[in-house]
Amino acid sequence: MPYLVDFRNVSTTGVESSPVAQALAGLRANEARYFKNKYDHDFTVQAAGESMETIDYVHRILKQERGIVIASRPLEATMFQVENIRWAYVFYESGLSINVLYTLDDAGKRAVGFKLSDGMEIPEELASRFKFARQKSKLAGTIRGSYFVIKGSY
Repeated sequence: MPYLVDFRNVSTTGVESSPVAQALAGLRANEARYFKNKYDHDFTVQAAGESMETIDYVHRILKQERGIVIASRPLEATMFQVENIRWAYVFYESGLSINVLYTLDDAGKRAVGFKLSDGMEIPEELASRFKFARQKSKLAGTIRGSYFVIKGSY
């Protein structure tokens, strides 16, 4: 059952098992606010068990592009298209959020983004590969983020 993420009243619904549940809920709400403000898109997520296609898509890109396997358990995911961009998100129990931005035009932008919830450690599988920049958010506290450009076609 899809859950509409409310960025005005942040809720830990769906991410309660995370040790940084409040920060992860804030990070998810931060994404919801971005898509509402930029694209007038309502950001919804589904439980991981109902989103295996999306999770498999994200994990396949990580594995094929960089040999990355995420150790944390996925809690929620979503995939949608706005304008000419396909977006996929997976939110993990550790507090990690991974998104895939995939422009459908051949010459467009394609990248994988990582965001770390306030209070979580950098996952071991990412620590030696990426540098994380800090960003302040009213909803999520301090978000640390990094990304890489996708080379292949998915």
